[in-house]
Amino acid sequence: MYCLHFLRDNLPRHGYQCVEILQAGSKRGLTVADKVLMKGNEAIGEAAIIAGCRFYFAYPITPQNEIPAYMSRRLPQVGGTFLQAESEIASINMVFGASAAGERVMTSSSSPGISLKQEGISYIAGAELPAVVVNMMRGGPGLGNISGAQSDYFQCTRGGGHGDYRTIVLAPSTVQEAADLTVLAFDLADKYRVTVIIAGDGYLGQMSEPLELPQPSGAVFDKTAWALSGCRGREPRVLRSLRLKPEIKLEEHNKMLQERYRMIARDEVRFETYLAEDADVLITGFGIAARICKAAVAALREEGIKAGLFRPITLWPFPYDQLEIAAEKAESVLVVEMNEGQMLEDVQLALGRKRDIGFYGKSGGTVPDVEEIIKRVKEHG
Repeated sequence: MYCLHFLRDNLPRHGYQCVEILQAGSKRGLTVADKVLMKGNEAIGEAAIIAGCRFYFAYPITPQNEIPAYMSRRLPQVGGTFLQAESEIASINMVFGASAAGERVMTSSSSPGISLKQEGISYIAGAELPAVVVNMMRGGPGLGNISGAQSDYFQCTRGGGHGDYRTIVLAPSTVQEAADLTVLAFDLADKYRVTVIIAGDGYLGQMSEPLELPQPSGAVFDKTAWALSGCRGREPRVLRSLRLKPEIKLEEHNKMLQERYRMIARDEVRFETYLAEDADVLITGFGIAARICKAAVAALREEGIKAGLFRPITLWPFPYDQLEIAAEKAESVLVVEMNEGQMLEDVQLALGRKRDIGFYGKSGGTVPDVEEIIKRVKEHG
């Protein structure tokens, strides 16, 4: 028992072996602690396996390299396939192939690598295929640096590639949430046949926190109507994003996709509020920045300033209506991001440009601290 607890508490050092021993101990009827200690990147990898992911294709880039390292060890243990592709472009096209066969598949990268995957993500959207893509964002533009950032918000929430398509974007703020949202990501991808992006950053990927390993939802999604599983006994089918023939009208296909995106925007909005009900100052942020904002809200409350937090969990669909309701009584709104003001535009769309909306941002891989946010609130309200 002591051995099991020791391994649980040393997951960053022992990685996948710890999960394997914990799972083996559970099968033998041993009682283990509810929580294990894992890095964000490793937690995403294990959660993907729990969700049924058996195919993973990627190319290394800091600060997400623990994901491919973890998957290279764990996937063979569960009968899965890991492949380090020769490039980001190759890996996203391998995702297309595995998804077309009806399999749960994932890739991961960081900002410059995600840029290289955009054409493939657009093809996946055109072919109506489910996929999960993890982006552990780093400072940019260009190669930038390897520190965590949030400067890919526009890319993630506006499609990123060419054409009229959308991706669901989930933004975890803790290691626990990173694992939980990974399981959800696979279900949403299968439910709507879309790409789901998990938008984290280098800090979340590298930090270690205790978490309860998530459980699969148990949801079953029938893929027999479209997956390429061999056509013996039925008519052949083709999955494509190219539609040149007159009988395959691209405009009709696009309108069908837009109807699906409207359904997602209606049914899949997720957000969190903290002390927002009576807030005079409403602070809004996502991911790691939101955690710092929450600490600032608590400190401001101790000083008698009624501050509150609104945190979007889905960056797309963005919780426009919910933010508008949360901000009704607030005298001012402050947007805090690790970029130069990207979510700010969605906040302005939700509340109107005439509303008093402030902004405080740190870019290039730097992080706002609690004192800076408090100072910004006191200076500008």
